[in-house]
Amino acid sequence: MPRTLKNDKLQGTLTLLVLRTLDSGGPMHGYALSAHIHSVSDTVLQVEEGSLYPALHRMEQDRWLSSKWVTTEKGRNAKVYAITALGRKQLAQEQENWARLTYGVSRVLTYS
Repeated sequence: MPRTLKNDKLQGTLTLLVLRTLDSGGPMHGYALSAHIHSVSDTVLQVEEGSLYPALHRMEQDRWLSSKWVTTEKGRNAKVYAITALGRKQLAQEQENWARLTYGVSRVLTYS
């Protein structure tokens, strides 16, 4: 089974992962976001609350996300986040940056 990568390895990609997850999966609360990323990554990526919620707050301030409070099926209040049009533009930029970064790293790793 793959080893889980903790937040120190995810810091540079957290925005990309959150925006992509909300773009593909629709609105979610923080726990669902974290669980989705963990599951889809085959349990390799683990996003912890201490990193996730400050990132969500920052992305909301940047207007990449919108949020609203809802009552869950279990009767709890949860803040649900959704990607905005500005967030989709940022997602495209983040994906481009990621492609450029991984290309550069790959080049260095395969250089002989």
